[in-house]
Amino acid sequence: MSNILRYLVFLILLNNCSLDTKSRIWTNKSNLVTEKNNDTQLIVKKEPSNKKFNSQFKVKLTSKLDNKSLVNNISNNNGRVNYDGNLKKISKYKFSKINNFKYHEPELIFESDNLIFFNNNGSIMKFDVDSNIIWKKNYYNKGEKKLKPILTFSKNSKTLIVADNMAKYYALDLDNGSLLWSKYNSSPFNSQIKTLKDKFFIIDFNNILRCISIKDGTELWNLKTGNTFIKSQKKLSIIIVNEVLYFNSSTGDITAVDINTGVMLWQIPTQSSTIYENTFLLETSNIVANNKMIIFSNNKDEFYSIDITTGFIRWKKNINSSIQPTIIDNFIFTVSNEGYLTIVDSKVGKIIKITDVFSLFNKKKRKKINPVGFIVGKKNIYLTTDHGRLLVIDIESGETKSIIKIANNKISRPFILDQNLFLIKDNAIIKLD
Repeated sequence: MSNILRYLVFLILLNNCSLDTKSRIWTNKSNLVTEKNNDTQLIVKKEPSNKKFNSQFKVKLTSKLDNKSLVNNISNNNGRVNYDGNLKKISKYKFSKINNFKYHEPELIFESDNLIFFNNNGSIMKFDVDSNIIWKKNYYNKGEKKLKPILTFSKNSKTLIVADNMAKYYALDLDNGSLLWSKYNSSPFNSQIKTLKDKFFIIDFNNILRCISIKDGTELWNLKTGNTFIKSQKKLSIIIVNEVLYFNSSTGDITAVDINTGVMLWQIPTQSSTIYENTFLLETSNIVANNKMIIFSNNKDEFYSIDITTGFIRWKKNINSSIQPTIIDNFIFTVSNEGYLTIVDSKVGKIIKITDVFSLFNKKKRKKINPVGFIVGKKNIYLTTDHGRLLVIDIESGETKSIIKIANNKISRPFILDQNLFLIKDNAIIKLD
């Protein structure tokens, strides 16, 4: 199948998605059910030596707990979140099923103590944690509503920025949802949105990075970043550190750009030219940064640390992961696609510890299970899977303490607001407390 044909199939899948709010309130809270392993005889008692490593090492974290790391995080580094929830009760905010949920990465937006999400016809809703609707607005015409737009959000202190898979982008007043301006791009968007001061940044399906004024939607500059025939089925990631924007392309390139001028500062390829023939096979994690390095990984058994100033590769390790890592103290946390929690020394790239967090799953079934995303809390790591499970993993030991069944298919990565943990599945927002 050609790349162009794959792209057309992907766009069809995008536009067939459905998202609707039939219930305007959270369901009554019910008790969470912790899964038990009923097939212990199939658990691998001894993993190959190249899987588990130094599992007796106890991880001690000393960094300050972060209360707002999931709110407008321009570095993508969630760090250590101030969360230690009981996970005893569950409630749901329901909407109609997203038919191809596995192809999307919907995210909740937090604004003070409120949440922002959307439904199947493009209506945007701001509601509080008790499900009270603060405002609900829709700025699509009849034809656009039928296409079931998928929305991506970002915000600054006063404005919500919205972009969709139909090339429309617009701004709303956060307080009341009123429309400030609305425009169309030459092609749909395919990236995170990052806002900084009076600008926001986004990449479209033509691999063009665009810098746009939050005030009136005027494009301030753009940068064409690569082969426009190369399309990615995964949303590209953007980070901003010290007035420099960094992003990954669908071919694995990492580029640094001055946010004020749009001038490229450096670019580093991470894949050979053969990737142009196999772009749809490459799955790259979100890029993550602190003040010294950019880290990311992919499903080609490559984990990179790149110097944030020069673009030089600091180190590279054989870790097979396509989910977003995190940096805490001098540790890097990631989970491989095969279900191994891996902790790396961020300075030199030395692997410190590997534990098997999928060990409680049936040996045969685990081959079909993939991690989706995780968050590091006060004492535990909370990891979601594409078969609807939430794993609670002890930070110190790296061992899985419990597995909670949320659904039978993919759930989103965890989102934290105060002492509530939120997940998105194909037909609901789920709140755990």
